[in-house]
Amino acid sequence: MQLDFHTHGKLAKKLPFSTAYTDWLFGEARRAGLDALCLTEHFNTLQFAGLYGYLASVSRREGDCLVLENGLRVFPGMETDAAEGGHVLSIGPLEAILELNRRLEPYKEKGEFLPFAKLLDLLRQYPVLVGCGHPYRAPGHLPEQPEEQLARLDFLDLNGKDLAMDKARTEALTYALGEKLGIPVVSGSDTHQAVQYGCVTTDFQRDFVTLDDLRQEMQAGRYTIRLAESAAFQVRTAGLLKRALKEIHALGGDYVSILTQEEPV
Repeated sequence: MQLDFHTHGKLAKKLPFSTAYTDWLFGEARRAGLDALCLTEHFNTLQFAGLYGYLASVSRREGDCLVLENGLRVFPGMETDAAEGGHVLSIGPLEAILELNRRLEPYKEKGEFLPFAKLLDLLRQYPVLVGCGHPYRAPGHLPEQPEEQLARLDFLDLNGKDLAMDKARTEALTYALGEKLGIPVVSGSDTHQAVQYGCVTTDFQRDFVTLDDLRQEMQAGRYTIRLAESAAFQVRTAGLLKRALKEIHALGGDYVSILTQEEPV
């Protein structure tokens, strides 16, 4: 099963949620070969609950997944900023993710973010997997936190964007931290749009739909991380596309219709 641990359902945090854009994204995820993804949407994105409400309405529940019509399995999740700098990923049942997001409402503005330890205290009250997203991306400082706090994490994110920028450094630092803490290293693309899907995947030996099975397979190491040869090109292209689409929106254009319109035969 090809799984992407770190993805987003919107182009950018401050842009409005679009059902058409999200439908397009998940269709492209399947075309890229993904069987499943963790939707680690930014905790302070506009319309966080609206995004998940829509997904719940167009999917069926299977275990802890939202299974879309095209067969893509979506594990609900969230990406939360810590006060020290850096991002914490949480993956779990839809109800847990939505309740966590509501409880984080007072801490969604820069300067109000929860400290790492307190954020972990909150997350650990719920049945979620907790990981550090792109731990060595500047200006994050989570790897510098006390080891007893870092050891509370379930996984580290070997991030596709960082691999494309500096593969050797990203792998060396992330794997060394994972070995030190005794926790798994998995991979996520960190895509906000479709071009980046498939640049890196975590390929499990079997299919599953529950968080317990995900935890079990991850801890047992029954997976491989596959980095596409085109990863650097995909990430660069994705960055250019994101900037162009945001500029179209800023100028009053409809970037969603541009992406989703049928190509001429």
